Amino acid sequence: MSAESIRSFVANAFASDVVPRLHEYIAIPAKSPAFDPEWEKNGHIEKAVCLLETWAKARTIAGLEVEIVRLPGRTPVLLCTVPAFGGASPDADPVLLYGHFDKQPEMIGWDEKSGPWEPRREGDKLYGRGGADDGYSTFAALTAVEALQAHGGAHTRLVVLIEGCEESGSYDLPAYVDHLQGRIGTPSLVVALDSGAGDYERLWMTTSLRGMAAGTLEVKVLREGVHSGDASGVVPSSFRIARMLLDRIEDPQTGRILIDSFHQATPPSRAQQALDFANIVGDAVFSKFPWQGETAPMGPSATTEERAALALARTWSPTLSITGADGLPPIGSAGNVLRPSTRLKLSLRLPPGVDSTARTADL
Repeated sequence: MSAESIRSFVANAFASDVVPRLHEYIAIPAKSPAFDPEWEKNGHIEKAVCLLETWAKARTIAGLEVEIVRLPGRTPVLLCTVPAFGGASPDADPVLLYGHFDKQPEMIGWDEKSGPWEPRREGDKLYGRGGADDGYSTFAALTAVEALQAHGGAHTRLVVLIEGCEESGSYDLPAYVDHLQGRIGTPSLVVALDSGAGDYERLWMTTSLRGMAAGTLEVKVLREGVHSGDASGVVPSSFRIARMLLDRIEDPQTGRILIDSFHQATPPSRAQQALDFANIVGDAVFSKFPWQGETAPMGPSATTEERAALALARTWSPTLSITGADGLPPIGSAGNVLRPSTRLKLSLRLPPGVDSTARTADL
C-alpha cells in the first residue's frame, strides 16, 4: 500500500463520484432546525440525509451497514458501521468518525454568479452553502475507508455518525448517543470531520476550539416608533443604550473583552504550536480572509511571532461578535422614526477550558 496509490484512488473517487454528489447536496436548503423551525414539514433535512444514505450504501466496503436512525421529534442521524478489517482485532476499541449534514442559513452577500443553493465550480473550488461545513464529511470518511480496504490496509471497527442538528448546538445529538450506545461502543479515537487545514500538503489536526457564550440583547424604550424630530432629545436612543451595555463587555477601541473571567492563560505547548503553524502558513494566517479596502488585522502581522499571536487571538482569546440585529429597517425604507427597540444577537467566543454556562451567567 503506497501513499501515491491511495492519493490517486481518492482523487479519482472525488472527481467521478463525490463532487457530483456534493453538487446535489449543496442544492438542498437543509438549514439547521434553529433556522428552519418547520424543518420536518419542509423536508430538506430528510432529502439531505437520504442523499447521503443512498451514496453510502453504494460503497464497496466489506461489512458496511448504513441506516438512517430517527427518534420522534428529533432530526435524524446517519449511522454507518464497518467491522474490523485486514486482520485487526474485532475486540479492539472502535474509532468514531463524526460529521453533520445540516447547514447554516443562507444569509446575504453571495456572488452575483450564483446563490447559496446553486453549486458553482471555479477551478479547484466548489461554491455553495454547506459543501465545506459540513457536507463533505460523509464522503471523506467512507472514501477513506474504501481506499484503505482496496489497497490492503487494516482497521479496527469503525462507526460513522453524521448528525443533523450541529449548527443549532447539537441538542439532538446526546439523545442519539444514548440511544445508540450499544452499537457505538466506547471509541478510543474520535475523528471530527468539521474543521479546517493550513494547506493541502500535510495532515492537519485541530488541537482545540473556542467555546461560546451567546444570547440576545434587547433594549426597549417605547411601545411604538415615533417621529425622531419630535422625540429625539427626550426619548433615549435604544441603539445608544445597547452600545453603552456592550461597552461594559468590550473595549470599543481594541476589542479586548473586559470581563476577567472570560480570559484563560495560553498553555506553553499551544503557544509553540501557534508559532509552528505561523511558520508553515506565513501570511495565510490572515490573508485568507476577504478583507475590504484598507482593513487590517487586529494586531501586527509582519513577523512569524506576530502571526503566531494572531493565530492565538482566533483560538485562545475571548472575542465578541454581533451576528444579527432586529429593529433596524433596511436603509432604503428607513424613515425619520425614533425606533422603539433594538435587538442584537451576541456571540462571545471563549477560550478552551472556560466554563460556558458560568460565563453566560457572567455575561
